[in-house]
Amino acid sequence: MDKRILNLCSGTGAWTRPYEEAGYEVICVTLPDRDVRTYEVPEDVHGIVASPPCTEFSLAKSTGSRDFREGLEIVDACLRIIRTCQVRETRLAFWCLENPRAFLRQFLGKPALSCHYWWYGDCFDKPTDLWGYFEAPKRVYRDPPMLLQMMTGCSNWDGKAGEGRAVTPPCFTRAFFEANP
Repeated sequence: MDKRILNLCSGTGAWTRPYEEAGYEVICVTLPDRDVRTYEVPEDVHGIVASPPCTEFSLAKSTGSRDFREGLEIVDACLRIIRTCQVRETRLAFWCLENPRAFLRQFLGKPALSCHYWWYGDCFDKPTDLWGYFEAPKRVYRDPPMLLQMMTGCSNWDGKAGEGRAVTPPCFTRAFFEANP
């Protein structure tokens, strides 16, 4: 397959796992190996997904002051890469930047889609905003799972805030891939 996907601020790389499994070339741009602020964009990019850190934008941040400037530096770097590819490639097949529903809306405006991961079959709730140019993943469920299911036995929820909930869940990633091949 000759399709190249960039996964910006990729962390575990979970969001692009379905692309890798389908034979796409996936380039994860994340620290410590690759920094979005200095990344040189390759040619022939098919699509981009970005998950800039939510630390400064999250409603969960309850200690210390917020440093929006620091958070926006990473968001701006992701958007620079997307713009570079849009200009170079004429049009990407898709691009999407995600972040939990919170303060990033004040800077990027209304998202193209605001969703809950349980809509796609993942069994926890994390209201999430998606900005970009993409087809919306097909929603599977209309009613949320029982509260108990939202807190235990889930694909990436270990009962702790932070890293476990930062992983893009598998049912959503599959639905996104199917809508945006």
